[in-house]
Amino acid sequence: MSPPKSSRGAPKFKWSHLWEPAIVNPVNLKSYTIPIFNLGDPYARAFHLSWLGFFVAFLSWFAFPPLIPDAIKSDLHLSAAQVANSNIIALCATFVVRVGVGPLVDQYGPRKVMAYLLILGAIPSGLAGTARSAEGLYVLRFFIGILGATFVPCQAWTSAFFDKNCVGTANALVGGWGNMGGGATFAIMTSLFQSLTQTYGLSTHVAWRAAFAIVPAPILLFVAVLTFIFGQDHPAGKWSERHTLPVAALAVQQGHQIPNIQPEKSLKSSSESSKDEKDPEGNAAVTVRPAIADEDLALVKSTVDVAINEPLTLKTTVKILTNPLTWLPALAYLTTFGVELAIDSKFADVLFVLFSKRRPGFDQTTAGYYTSILGLLNLVTRPAGGYFGDLVYRHYGTNGKKAWTLLCGLIMGAALVAGGFYMQNNRTSGDEQLSVLMGVFSVAAIFSEFGNGANFALVPHCNAYNNGVMSGLVGSFGNLGGIIFALVFRFQTEVGKAFWIMGVISIGINALLIPVSVPAL
Repeated sequence: MSPPKSSRGAPKFKWSHLWEPAIVNPVNLKSYTIPIFNLGDPYARAFHLSWLGFFVAFLSWFAFPPLIPDAIKSDLHLSAAQVANSNIIALCATFVVRVGVGPLVDQYGPRKVMAYLLILGAIPSGLAGTARSAEGLYVLRFFIGILGATFVPCQAWTSAFFDKNCVGTANALVGGWGNMGGGATFAIMTSLFQSLTQTYGLSTHVAWRAAFAIVPAPILLFVAVLTFIFGQDHPAGKWSERHTLPVAALAVQQGHQIPNIQPEKSLKSSSESSKDEKDPEGNAAVTVRPAIADEDLALVKSTVDVAINEPLTLKTTVKILTNPLTWLPALAYLTTFGVELAIDSKFADVLFVLFSKRRPGFDQTTAGYYTSILGLLNLVTRPAGGYFGDLVYRHYGTNGKKAWTLLCGLIMGAALVAGGFYMQNNRTSGDEQLSVLMGVFSVAAIFSEFGNGANFALVPHCNAYNNGVMSGLVGSFGNLGGIIFALVFRFQTEVGKAFWIMGVISIGINALLIPVSVPAL
């Protein structure tokens, strides 16, 4: 494979960048461009495999909500409380696994972690049809919740391959296209269930169980194989080779400890050739590539330019946990992604309860289709959130990304408050209008998804040397938000009230984050 083209500084956007080979930063080998249509380029393959792994995870992770309102609920004789409990358990599993997966990504790389998560998640997905009671459903949804952790390697993979001028767009694109899996799952599972029952004559008891065997399990295994075969760990090659770049020596000069890297030997004249070096104590040799040219050193303007994923230690753990910058994206994501999870998990059930007896033909499938619209908005909204994050970064630095992220959370919260009060005030008279509810909650969903994209444009600037840990921590807080909001629905019987409570929480948290300072670049 020929080496990628390099450029001193991010080039102006051209449409040809979408199919031409990646143009990379010579300092860190991250790409300035996103060659979406060039599948022969390792940067493009990393991009597509990252979102595809997250996308197919939804086919199992979110396969229960569209079938629960009628099929699963009646087949397993579930109460409303048991349905809510199963949603909470699924989110708890993802919360725990996302926290644990972050350090694994920094240690072993996102490609391997992604593939093994898909394989592990395929096992309980294939066993979904064995559920016979609420308890069995709880166990299965807990282990299927492992798949929600694919979001962590998804974001860490693109953060490792794309430079700060476009990393927000790249992260938002893969996150948004992956999140489309939530909307696609509602459409796929409801259509498949309807086909199995109406066309093939299967009973409800058999049809929903067959749906899990037909769609999620084989697709998860297939994408895992694709990831192993066609993915690349890091721009440097294997994940173990990420510290062989001369930029690693520059990071050491700035005070970061990386084993067997000697800055005084690595940062030589760019005319000197590569060779193997040993540390002063004679430890294993490392390959030292040609040093950074003087004109390229001018490209190094922030920690993000030189940061390379480091294994988590006790020292870095304490540093991360005591840094307010850690909690800025984490708490903001708690609101935006937490709301998205709550809407995806609960909105179909809410619509079914409100309109199944008032509108002829408004059944579980119809409610699922309406809910899928909100998830499928991710095709545009989450990528747009990241793109706008990169756009404001060019003019206002990291402060611009922060302001955009919090603004999205505040607008989302206001829409939830409006929709919740509308639903609550009209519930007794039965005057809820489907068009009004879809309009208001579409605004909430759009800014929720904008905020998700904006957030992961900000994450690479926070604790940059432990991007895997940050991706896992922030991602897990998104699930924590989903758990908190699911508990609101669990204990708040008035559905409208539950929505405006979510809105108040979201507005309060995002307002409190305004004083947190961020690095200039």
